[in-house]
Amino acid sequence: MSPGDEQGYTDYPETGHTRTRLPDPDPYGGAPRRPHRTSSRSLVTVVGVVVLLIAAIAFANRGDDAAGGTTTTKGSRPQTSTTAPSGTRPVQSTPGTIPSGFAHTAQGAQSAAANYAVVLWSDGMVGTANRHSIIEAVADPSAVSRLQSVFDANYSPDFLKNIGLTPDGSVPKDTTFVDRTLPAGTKTTSYGDETATVEVWCNTLFGLAGDTSNNPVTSGWSTVTFKMKWNGSDWKVLETSQRTGPTPITGDNPVSGAEEIGKAVKEFGGFTYAR
Repeated sequence: MSPGDEQGYTDYPETGHTRTRLPDPDPYGGAPRRPHRTSSRSLVTVVGVVVLLIAAIAFANRGDDAAGGTTTTKGSRPQTSTTAPSGTRPVQSTPGTIPSGFAHTAQGAQSAAANYAVVLWSDGMVGTANRHSIIEAVADPSAVSRLQSVFDANYSPDFLKNIGLTPDGSVPKDTTFVDRTLPAGTKTTSYGDETATVEVWCNTLFGLAGDTSNNPVTSGWSTVTFKMKWNGSDWKVLETSQRTGPTPITGDNPVSGAEEIGKAVKEFGGFTYAR
């Protein structure tokens, strides 16, 4: 049998040469054959599809006003003004003092209400003298006496005893009293040059952290409504009211122990809020 009759060989009589064709892939370790190169027509088609896809995405994300970035469909997504900072410079405050000097605007009234909610529902309200000082700082002079009476009734000796404190508001040894308000958002329901009504949606932490406490620290949600007055240089409180919620579903985070909660309250300070 001639070499040409064996598999893998091809004769070229006219040239006098024989070509050896090895199996693919090469059993002797040679490099695999280079794949076929895509034709120019296929490449143009792929590029065209990619360009069309990019154009479609860009068109879908384009707003009615390219400069302003608004959406094409009204109400299809939240407006950026809902949570974005206004750019208004926050009030200047000294640590340990109540912020003041809010702007004579609706946003200024919201900032004032958020900060007043923090101090009016805080552990600083337990002692009578300190409570009266806080109310004098945030209330309009015409409302100071009335608001002090309201909050004095809220922090009655019986109430303080029920939450684990002494009748004068002292905290038992080896425990930490927690009363902290965390504004989640504000809105103005009415506004004028002299008065404003602002609602503050809040998360609150309240209780007594300690191994002997019968009132562990819990969290809750409420909305505080402020009726406020412009006194010529700042927003001050005329009236307050409070209602429960809106309340989200509680997450599945593991509950922290009393020591961890007490430590966090001591180490993590609060904020000055500005809309």
